[in-house]
Amino acid sequence: QVQLVESGGGLVQPGGSLRLSCAASGFTFSNYAMRWYRQAPGKEREFVARISSLGDSTNYADSAKGRFTISRDNAKNTVYLQMNGLKPEDTAVYYCYAVRLTSNYWGQGTQVTVSS
Repeated sequence: QVQLVESGGGLVQPGGSLRLSCAASGFTFSNYAMRWYRQAPGKEREFVARISSLGDSTNYADSAKGRFTISRDNAKNTVYLQMNGLKPEDTAVYYCYAVRLTSNYWGQGTQVTVSS
């Protein structure tokens, strides 16, 4: 059974940091590129960051550049999103996504709320 389980979300003050994790099981994690998306209330889901299957290539949305870092540990079947300098507009449910060719999986999401 394929599972992507996000964790690490929560309430943080503006300027603070959070580290999201996404633990994968049920498929060959190291064969899949991984992405983080987020969805704020009333808005469409948007891309945040991606990392290649081997972790040697990353890309970020403009909103995440310079503040967020995506990484992965294929030995632990886990992808991370380190988020620094958080802003209220980063408030959203964050989802991890695994993709390889025509195969893809979504996690259930973790809530991040940035508020004073």
